[in-house]
Amino acid sequence: MKIKAVRFWKEGLELTLPYTIAFQTVSAVENIFVRIELENGQIGLGAGSPAEFITGETFAGSMQLLEENLEGLLLNQDIRNLPALLKKLDAPFIQHPAANAAIDIALFDAFTKYLGIPLVDFFGRAHQKLPTSITIGIKSLEETLAEAKQRVSEGFRIIKLKTGLEVDKDIEVFSRLRETVGKHVKIRVDANQGYRFESLNKFVKAVKPLDLEFMEQPFPEGSMDEMRQLPWEIRSLTAADEDLHSMKDAMKLAVKPFPYGIFNIKLMKCGGVRNARRIALVAEETGLNLMWGCMDESIISISAALHAALASPATRYLDLDGSIDLARDIVKGGFELKEGYLSTTGQPGLGVIPL
Repeated sequence: MKIKAVRFWKEGLELTLPYTIAFQTVSAVENIFVRIELENGQIGLGAGSPAEFITGETFAGSMQLLEENLEGLLLNQDIRNLPALLKKLDAPFIQHPAANAAIDIALFDAFTKYLGIPLVDFFGRAHQKLPTSITIGIKSLEETLAEAKQRVSEGFRIIKLKTGLEVDKDIEVFSRLRETVGKHVKIRVDANQGYRFESLNKFVKAVKPLDLEFMEQPFPEGSMDEMRQLPWEIRSLTAADEDLHSMKDAMKLAVKPFPYGIFNIKLMKCGGVRNARRIALVAEETGLNLMWGCMDESIISISAALHAALASPATRYLDLDGSIDLARDIVKGGFELKEGYLSTTGQPGLGVIPL
């Protein structure tokens, strides 16, 4: 079954709720979209959200690479040769993981639609559904508490709190947040590399009695020596984010003593589903837990991450809220969100429906 047409384009997607992290304030994003059409008329869709501040990938560079390579790599190729097609992406897109992910996702969507099964079932389902966190950016105390109340009323039972600018304020916000949402709502923290050794210890000591679920990447990328100085009690509940881009990174992080107890896989960092599953296998083999995260992304790529996450026995945590606050998207479907839990729809491929 040959690929008879391919195209790519970009869309500007505004957010209904702008947010601030330790790096920047975000109010809108651009996503890259890839569309693959097979001889039988079936369509595969992919999406990518380049994050220059994390991967160094520029939007303009990704668009240029797609212009130069997409048709030559895929046009008239047989979708049944999926592994070979995915491998062909490695060399040209190694520095552009979001562009790679957009193609990778479109190929997986087209292939599993051709097979007539959901992507997760092609891999082998390990979980039926899992709860996702919902992120609250760095805001005033009053804004944080108001948003938390709203999110809990919407059914979410896990809040991810962005921190990393001022440790004393972080402690105050976490403490008041716990008072507000009660003990039945989990709170995890993403410091976005904003802490140093002393500030992290101060934060953990203060919030540990308040039931911190876990923390993402507290130190700047490459701070492995500092991480290993922390007791395993802390490291085991810390997730590698900016330190984890590829399977090579995963192999380095899988050397004892482990600097982290959790791998945070993002398709936009590693280059798509194929590479994400390679990282997941490292976690499975070494007994580390998996979290699946995201950028601000279309339902298309969020759905792809969910399918991959539900297929890995090592998956323990989801942070797949990247499409929830988009003012618009180009598809619907893909996943079901009920009482904070994400599940797939049972439809072939990713289950996304173009608007």
